[in-house]
Amino acid sequence: MTGKADPENPAAKTVRPANKRGVARLAAVQALYQMDVGGAPLTSVISEFTAFRLGKEIDGEQYRDADEQWFKQIVAGVVEDQKFLDPFIHTALTEDWPLKRIDSLLRAILRSGSYELLRRKDVPPKVIISEYIDVAKAFFEDDEPGLVNGVLDRLAHELRDAELGDKKADGAA
Repeated sequence: MTGKADPENPAAKTVRPANKRGVARLAAVQALYQMDVGGAPLTSVISEFTAFRLGKEIDGEQYRDADEQWFKQIVAGVVEDQKFLDPFIHTALTEDWPLKRIDSLLRAILRSGSYELLRRKDVPPKVIISEYIDVAKAFFEDDEPGLVNGVLDRLAHELRDAELGDKKADGAA
């Protein structure tokens, strides 16, 4: 798919094709979810994904090729920084929705996006936010992509406000 509307099916949803880093982000979220729900250890999950999932065919479905190093860095980084990331994410959520109440998959998305905002200064914050909104849209159709947008945007303003280039109320950049 090219990201443009399908002329044979104009009502079809337009989807941007994922790049290798986008695929790595999606796989990282899946791996973190698997670790959270199943209790699988980091090394086992990374080995499974790199050997059997990234760019492989599973049950007749061809998985896209991913940036394997990016995938590994996100998964290992989230695990290493989770004790810092979770309270940080918690501060961006409303009081009636603590992080422990959030769905495991959504938690994995927020942790991955937060990790990149914190540790990947080489990637613009708006790109990170947009990529994780797309990941959320791959799994959710309701309010979850908006939640991802709101939480990551708040965290980006705390961590990397100068890079966002938003206009301030007094007109200064």
